Amino acid sequence: MDTLLILGGLLLILCGYAWLVMLAFERGLLWGLACLLPPLAPVFLLRHWARGRKALVLGALGFIPLVVGLAMLASEDGARLQAILSMKWLNSAPAEVPELAIALRCELNGQAFAPQQAELIGGVLSLREGEDFYAHRELQLRLHGEVNGPLRLDVLPEDSGRLPDVEISWLAPGHDLPEALRLRSGYTLHLDLRPEAPNRMIGAFHLVLPAQYRTTLSGQIELYTDRLRYRDGQVDTRYDSMDTLTYVVRDYLQRRFAGSRIDLASLPRQDLQRHEVHLSVDFTQDGRPQSLPLTLSRSDNRGWAVGDDHYPKRAAQPSAASPLATPQAAPVAETQGSAGGALSLERLLATPQRYLNRGMRVTTERGRTAEGIFTGLDQDGRIVIRHSLSGAGEASYSLRPSEIVDIELLAP
Repeated sequence: MDTLLILGGLLLILCGYAWLVMLAFERGLLWGLACLLPPLAPVFLLRHWARGRKALVLGALGFIPLVVGLAMLASEDGARLQAILSMKWLNSAPAEVPELAIALRCELNGQAFAPQQAELIGGVLSLREGEDFYAHRELQLRLHGEVNGPLRLDVLPEDSGRLPDVEISWLAPGHDLPEALRLRSGYTLHLDLRPEAPNRMIGAFHLVLPAQYRTTLSGQIELYTDRLRYRDGQVDTRYDSMDTLTYVVRDYLQRRFAGSRIDLASLPRQDLQRHEVHLSVDFTQDGRPQSLPLTLSRSDNRGWAVGDDHYPKRAAQPSAASPLATPQAAPVAETQGSAGGALSLERLLATPQRYLNRGMRVTTERGRTAEGIFTGLDQDGRIVIRHSLSGAGEASYSLRPSEIVDIELLAP
C-alpha cells in the first residue's frame, strides 16, 4: 500500500507539471520553453496566476498521498526509506555479490561447470548450476551419514568398501530431462571442510573422475549446512524454506509453552509460493504428545510468522562456545561404571577424561544423531566425536553443549 501511495502521489505531481507546461505553450512558445526548466516555472505562475493555478493545485494534491506513503514506509522499514532518500539507487548498480565463496576450477562431462549453489545436508554434498527445477549441471556426493562437525575424506581409485557415491547430471541442449551418471569407486577425492558459524562449511574440495567422464573439480568451496539464511546474526524468516518454517514454529512453541521441553516432529511439506499456509503441528510437551493447528503467513517485511502470536520473546541464550553454558535439555539419568547407558551432559563436561575413547551416541535438538568415539573437548569446549568411514577416512563431529539433548554410552 505504501508503494502505491508514493507512486500515485508522484504521478499526480507529474501530471500537474505537464499540464502547467501545456498551458505555458498556449500562452506562447517562449513561455513553454521556459517552463520546461523547473526553476523558471514559478515565473510563469507569478505572471499568469489565473491560467496556471489549476495545474498547481493538481500537483499540490499529489503531495498528500506521497507524504502518507513515505510515513507508512518509515514506520514499517526505516532502512528502506533511508536508502530511497539517499539517492544511491541513481548510481549504476554494483556487481551482485554471490552468497557463497566458491572458487573451483570445474569441468563436468567435458563442459565448464560454474556452481552457484552448494550445500551439505543430510549427508549429501551437492553443487548445482542453474536456478531451474532441473539444474543445468549438478554434482552430488553421498557420504552415507550425517555430518555435524569438521569433515576430512581421502579416497583413491584403488580403495574399496563403503565409499561415498558420486553422481553427476547435466541437461543437454534441446532435452527436457537431465542425463545422470553414478560412480561408487574408481575416483580420487580429497575433502577437508571445517564448520563456519552459523550454518556454513569452508575448505578444500578436489575430485577427479576417470578420464572417460571428463569431470574434475579443484579449489576452495563454501557451502550451507541447512536451508536457513541469516541476517545480522539472526535467522532471516523471509527466506522460503521448510527449515525456516520449522524454526518459526519451534520458536513459537517454546515461547507459548515457556518452561516446558518441546520436541517438534517434522512438518508436512508446504507450498512455499503461497503467502499463507495452514498446518497441524505435532510435538511433545515434557514427553506428552500434543497436536496444534497453526496458520503461518508471510509478509515482505517480517517474513514468516505464526498468526496471532502475542507471546513475549525469549531471553538471550548463553554462549554456545562456553563449556559452562547451561544446556536447554532436561537432565537424564546417569549410568555408573563402564557399561553402556544414559549419561548426563554435566558429568561429561565435568570429567571428560573419564570417557575418552568410549563409544557414545549423541542426539541434538534438531533430531540429528552422531555416533562414534569420544575424543575429548576442543579449545572452544565442544564435544568431539570421531566416526570412521569404511575405506574413506573418518568424519569428526564437533557439537556445542547447548544443542545436545541426549547422550548414550555404548557398551564396549
